[in-house]
Amino acid sequence: MIQIVIIDDEPLARNLLKEYLLAFPAFKVVAECGDGFEAVKTIQQLNPDLIFLDIQMPKINGFETLELLEKKPAVIFTTAFDEYALKAFELNAIDYLLKPFSADRFAKAVHKFADGLKEKEFSKAVEQLDLTAQKHREEGSRIVVKNGSSILILPTEQVTYIEAFDDYVKIFNSETFYLKKKTMTYYEEVLQPEKFVRVHRSYILNVDHLTRIEPVDKNTSLALLKNGAKIPISRSGYSKLRAMLNL
Repeated sequence: MIQIVIIDDEPLARNLLKEYLLAFPAFKVVAECGDGFEAVKTIQQLNPDLIFLDIQMPKINGFETLELLEKKPAVIFTTAFDEYALKAFELNAIDYLLKPFSADRFAKAVHKFADGLKEKEFSKAVEQLDLTAQKHREEGSRIVVKNGSSILILPTEQVTYIEAFDDYVKIFNSETFYLKKKTMTYYEEVLQPEKFVRVHRSYILNVDHLTRIEPVDKNTSLALLKNGAKIPISRSGYSKLRAMLNL
């Protein structure tokens, strides 16, 4: 039995998927979710084989939902917006169903998954599911983070700086930090360039939290932040910071 989880904020859309799935008795819907928060918890608990995932949902979107999953199932995206198609396939999605889709189009997506299941290709695709290079419109203004079993939406104006940490980054606010499996290059490209600057190989700084710059030697300076944190600034980072601040 193939276990399915349906994630869509529209009940009618979830019902349509369940109706279409009746033609495939080997597929069993074990849960349905109306938002990404619920979806993350449900997928972690049930470990389904396949999910049908809407992209534009309240709270967190489909891409952010996937990002929070440590073990990612195979995914078929369902959405009313074709602008995400390329991104979805870059994520090695099984298929991308553009609403409204017919039963025949749905069946093609299911057969595509089934063919991959037989050949065990979908496992390889899921292993390659990496959001590192994927950007969507919300990420310039917010970062979705996990805090234990909770999910937080952190507005970027609250981010004081970002620090490289092995295969992760540390996202700091004025009180604590959160780990994300992303790269410094990713956030350098995504965050608002008028506020965030990479001042060091291992640090990205939010200039709104900067109070002053102190020289250390001819190649290094320190950025002092409002919360007392001190961030090293490299020679090239200092040049970028001066240009941003029009110094």
